[in-house]
Amino acid sequence: MFSGDPSTRPLAVIAVGGNSLIADRSHPEVSHQWDAVRETASHIANMIQAGWRAVITHGNGPQVGFILRRNELAMHEVHTTPVDLIVADTQGSIGYMLQQTLNNEFFQRKLPLQCVTIITQVRVEPDDPAFAHPAKPIGGFLDEARARQFERDGWQVVEDAGRGWRRVIASPEPVEIVEEQAIAEAVGAGWIVIAVGGGGIPVTRNRAGELRGIAAVIDKDLATSLLAARIRADLFLISTGVERVALHFGQPNQQDLDQMTGSEALRYLGEGHFAPGSMKPKIEACLRFLAHNPNPDAYALITDPANLERALRGETGTRIVRDR
Repeated sequence: MFSGDPSTRPLAVIAVGGNSLIADRSHPEVSHQWDAVRETASHIANMIQAGWRAVITHGNGPQVGFILRRNELAMHEVHTTPVDLIVADTQGSIGYMLQQTLNNEFFQRKLPLQCVTIITQVRVEPDDPAFAHPAKPIGGFLDEARARQFERDGWQVVEDAGRGWRRVIASPEPVEIVEEQAIAEAVGAGWIVIAVGGGGIPVTRNRAGELRGIAAVIDKDLATSLLAARIRADLFLISTGVERVALHFGQPNQQDLDQMTGSEALRYLGEGHFAPGSMKPKIEACLRFLAHNPNPDAYALITDPANLERALRGETGTRIVRDR
């Protein structure tokens, strides 16, 4: 099954949500995270065993929140951690979990494959308008006194719907996957690659052309979409918390979608069917993938981990395809 040129097998870029590692919010401990990632890895391994090459990306929202909280609790004892380093930390830790579980799956199935993690930087523009209007909540809820302390330390804070105060940070547009060539070459050589974790470590170039980290959070699905288009993936797969995309989600007239064209997706976006911070950026990422990928047969697919194989067979999930 895996002999010959790896490039003859179709390539999927799979975006795994950070919450996939925390199936039960009441049990966020690392031992439970291992259970969740093993289940997710088994579904991805089934897909790979069926003949797909894969690049896997992942979210990191809950994990970043845990590190920020540890920083808060320990700041009187040790230095705090900049956001770019926190993203790098979570790329390493979550990448390790996915890498180990996938390699264990390959070992048990006697598949001649190996998974590696590439710590990935994603370049943003320093004059991106998002930096003038930070809006991405980060960390836990705060009382006003604590929020004002963070404000004095240079953070921007906002009140969040009467539930308390939160720090907010810029979420600029990804413009370049710095390690793109390394990822593409690894895939071409037959490796299963984990990359662009948490949307990538946000970096900019200074006047000398050198990369430097910056305080920001990049949307994971948009960064994954950029990578998937650049390496001409056949499939951009978003693994999320719902089996299908729906119109009128959560309402009595909810309508699950098996497939939509790019123009239909744009119309549904304009009609406000997809919530910001939830399904909207996922749909936007799929549309960007189709718009910028020169592969004429490429398509996007949204489903949950448990239904991944069924979705690939066309039995469930929501496909987003080009207009013909």
